[in-house]
Amino acid sequence: MPGHPSQMEPAPELRADARHNRVRILEAAREAFATRGLDVPMAAIARRAGVGVATLYRRFPSRESLITEVFGDELATCASVVDEALAEPDPWRGFCSMIETVCAMQVADRGFTEAFLTAFPDAIDYERTRVRAEQGFAEVVRRAKAAGRLRADFDLADLTLLLKANCGVATGTSEVAAAGSRRLVAYLLQSFRAQHAEPLPPAPPLTLDLLHAPAAAAR
Repeated sequence: MPGHPSQMEPAPELRADARHNRVRILEAAREAFATRGLDVPMAAIARRAGVGVATLYRRFPSRESLITEVFGDELATCASVVDEALAEPDPWRGFCSMIETVCAMQVADRGFTEAFLTAFPDAIDYERTRVRAEQGFAEVVRRAKAAGRLRADFDLADLTLLLKANCGVATGTSEVAAAGSRRLVAYLLQSFRAQHAEPLPPAPPLTLDLLHAPAAAAR
C-alpha cells in the first residue's frame, strides 16, 4: 500500500543525504576557489567533496550557480564594508579602511575577488549587491577627493591596479601573503594622499570586470 511505513521511511533518509551532499559540495568549492581561483574544474570540486559530477550538477546546474552560492556571504560582507566607509565621518579614514579590508579579504580568499568582479546576470540579488558595492566605492572616492585628502587624479582604474598588485602578493604562504599585502597597501595609501602629490602618467583603460578577463574567457 502507498502509505505503508516501510515504503515511506527511505524518503527522509534521501533528503538528509541530499542535504549532506550539498554541504560537502559547498565546503569543497569554497576551499578549492580560495586556493586555486574560480577556474578549478568542476570535476575536481566533486572529487574533493566525495561525490559524483552528476550529483554536483544536480545540486548546482552551473558553475555560476555554485559560485554565487559560495560567495554570497562574502559579497554581502564586502558591500557592508563599503557602507561602513560611507558612514565614516572622516572620508579619508573611510577610504583607507575600505581599501585595507578589501585587500585583506582578497589575500584570505583568492576566489572572492574573481567572484566579486564577475557579472552573473541570472543571479539578480548577487548582481544587485555587486553593483551597489561598486557604486558605493565610487562615492567613497568622490567624498575623499572632495575633502582634499585623496589625490585629485586618483582614477577608479587605480583600484584595479591595486587589486592586481595585491593579487601578486597573495600567492605566497598565508602569513607571508598577509604581511606583504599590509605593507603594499600601506605604501599605496601613502601615495594616494593629496598632499605633495606629483603628476602621474594617464590611467590605463582598466575596469574591475576586466581584472581577470582572460580567466573568464577561458570558461
